[in-house]
Amino acid sequence: MTKTSEHQFTNELINETSPYLLQHAHNPVNWYPWGQEALDKAQKENKLIIISVGYAACHWCHVMEHESFEDVEVANFMNENFVAIKVDREERPDIDQIYMDAVQLITGSGGWPLNCIALPDGRPIYGGTYFPKNQWLDVLTKISDFVKTNPDKTEQQAKQLTNGIQANELNLLSTEKKDVSMTDLDLIFENWKTSIDTINGGYKGAPKFPLPVGYQFLLHYNFLNPNLEALEAVTLTLDKMANGGIYDQIGGGFSRYATDELWNIPHFEKMLYDNSQLVSLYTAAYKHTKNENYKTIIAETLDFIQRELTSVDGGFYASLDADSEGEEGKYYIWSQQELQQILGDDAELILDYYNIETNGNWENGINILFKTEADTTIAERYNRSESELKSLVSNAKKQLLAERETRIKPALDDKIITSWNALMLKAYVDAYTIFDDQTYLDTALKNANFINTNVRSSDDRLSRSYKNGMASINGFLDDYAFTIEAFIALYQSTFDEKWLESAKKLTDYVILHFYDSESGMFYYTSDVDQKLIVRKMEISDNVMPASNSQMAKNLFVLGQYYYDSDYVARSRQMLSTVKENTIKGGTYYSNWDVLMSWFISPPYSVAILGDDFESKRKALNAQYYPNVFFSGGNKEGQLALLENKLISGQTTIYVCQNNSCKYPVTDVNEAMKQLITKKML
Repeated sequence: MTKTSEHQFTNELINETSPYLLQHAHNPVNWYPWGQEALDKAQKENKLIIISVGYAACHWCHVMEHESFEDVEVANFMNENFVAIKVDREERPDIDQIYMDAVQLITGSGGWPLNCIALPDGRPIYGGTYFPKNQWLDVLTKISDFVKTNPDKTEQQAKQLTNGIQANELNLLSTEKKDVSMTDLDLIFENWKTSIDTINGGYKGAPKFPLPVGYQFLLHYNFLNPNLEALEAVTLTLDKMANGGIYDQIGGGFSRYATDELWNIPHFEKMLYDNSQLVSLYTAAYKHTKNENYKTIIAETLDFIQRELTSVDGGFYASLDADSEGEEGKYYIWSQQELQQILGDDAELILDYYNIETNGNWENGINILFKTEADTTIAERYNRSESELKSLVSNAKKQLLAERETRIKPALDDKIITSWNALMLKAYVDAYTIFDDQTYLDTALKNANFINTNVRSSDDRLSRSYKNGMASINGFLDDYAFTIEAFIALYQSTFDEKWLESAKKLTDYVILHFYDSESGMFYYTSDVDQKLIVRKMEISDNVMPASNSQMAKNLFVLGQYYYDSDYVARSRQMLSTVKENTIKGGTYYSNWDVLMSWFISPPYSVAILGDDFESKRKALNAQYYPNVFFSGGNKEGQLALLENKLISGQTTIYVCQNNSCKYPVTDVNEAMKQLITKKML
């Protein structure tokens, strides 16, 4: 190991750009980044590999680093007996997928930090998540001894695990063609609702993750079938999250998950991908319910994104750490005495409003801000009008935010992940549709141009990550899938065809480099990437939609715009392949379920042509129409579906479905009447 004047140890991570990898660059462990150098070293020296995966905002990753990877005794043992590789899961989700599957097969569960031990060729033999120091040393010692004394059993274990990883997704796939109907959607919800927490929202039990794509489907399902249980599952969850500690009541934005059933005790890390999807979800819910509080949550969350996670050149940063000054949540928590000193005369009301207790509402005498009573109840208790209460709360938030800004902030992971940026781009477009705030659209356009300029090559290849003026790592399927979705959304809110054309070019690149003709699905990695022990597919939705479910939706939507029957046929085959899993899959197939909804109730194509297209587009786009694809402008452009639809001297709206258009109208309200969906199909 190399010593420097500033640090006793410096390892091979020192030249990386990932903040997570750089955190470990001065560990006494001789870490390598994932790459040929480390893999060749393992083969040459015939050493086992430790593949340790985490991310910058991960609290328990930091704990294990402090306990084990900064410990010289542990490091010496690792360095002598293993080749140690550190992986940022956000940069290399392909590696994370493989070894997470291995650990789940071994232990039945997974999480981060992820620590997997593999043979010199990369095939896993053992793994787990967080290990305390003594347990970690014990595991390493026993595995090292076992491999030396039991080579045949070790080889058998490696073979079984590798085969298990490969079969993990293939078992989900079926090549039979399956029809879909409204009965399928009803059955999906019937199976799903048994796990819904009807008191606190979300799934029953704890911890509670937002899982936004699931509620997007439930909104869509309620749109097709006025099932109040489905709508209440959404609104209860969104209301409870908005009132809970998982939402930053002072600065806006959501933490990654809540550790309790009530959404009150957050795990304090803030991720770009959660906040982007939740903005889109609250926007859809606002359109559907017109709940004004949802607009407040959207605006405050976007204020947080602008303040904390936006670069000067228009990219969005990855995350904020859970910890500051070595303590989880320290940046966000308060003592009652602190709050009383800051708030002065208004302290009593505000402390009551946010459930502040003398001895703390969490632990060690500290408080997390969350709401449990309606504003009307608090206003009546303190003999205030609701408008007075709103003003007092707003002022208190400003005071507390200003005070909080003086604290040491959580660490920022300032790498720019393409797929997460695309999700945030779409969130800004979605917010623009209800606020009609040009700054939201401008932010989305700036980010789209950032993607095209900095991470997209002339041959339409995307890079995964951008930092310090450099793009790195070949893009994965989710980078393409979410960028395509975002560009389609940008077209629908601008009618600038270059965004739709870009979406199509990226789609054709994906078909060329990611498609598996045998399954009809897409691999997660491109055919130009270095081969790993398994080439994975991402099928089931999770905290983000699966890249395959999103690509299937993209193919369907672009098929409507370009009259491309091949795109639609590919999309239908992908849905058919996973259809059996959607019935009992709940939120883990919810993005597929949205696609199923489109095949069951064919979407409308709405064309708006004429000089006044913008105001009419805004009026229609502000409504909840999850089954409508908009197009138009002040000229017919290049899309075949706009041909011969421009009428001189007027702005005309065409509502079309199944390649047939209704009588053209000029009034938005008349168009909306044509868009009324039959509620039971």
